[in-house]
Amino acid sequence: MQIKPEIAIREITPADYPHLENFLYHAIFIPPGEEYPKREIIYEPEIYIYIKDFGGKDDCGVIAEQDGKLIGAAWTRIIPAYGNIDTKTPELAISILPDSRGQGIGTNLMTHLFKLLKQRGYNRTSLSVQQNNPAVRFYKRLGYVVTDEKLDHDGNEDFIMVKMIMHNEKD
Repeated sequence: MQIKPEIAIREITPADYPHLENFLYHAIFIPPGEEYPKREIIYEPEIYIYIKDFGGKDDCGVIAEQDGKLIGAAWTRIIPAYGNIDTKTPELAISILPDSRGQGIGTNLMTHLFKLLKQRGYNRTSLSVQQNNPAVRFYKRLGYVVTDEKLDHDGNEDFIMVKMIMHNEKD
């Protein structure tokens, strides 16, 4: 029996910021049967905003690492992007590398990210997700609720979802 190396979840550091480009690319939802876009798609302004100049006062994130390799990231920013609802609510992005999906890493990342957001005094977080993305169920399990529907830049139907961060819950 092969034992899998332990996965460590930690707060993002400036040394991790260059890796956000790869995670941003892997965060793009590709419906079954469709081809992956060219990596350059992340440089489109409406996508690149999720990582451009990351590290500001409202930027927050966590990294999943296994055997010294970064395998997942979840981060939030207050930016004028798809899932933005106001100037006080950080918008979520999450990405797990394809070979590491389906192992509970996303839930682990999100649990740590919610604690970090709570420590920083945020009351909620938002996100935008295509309605046909299976991740909608994941977000609902984490406590996100659909608050709006709109079309993204490619005409896909998206949900805007919000999760309240409870400050009276135990960590």
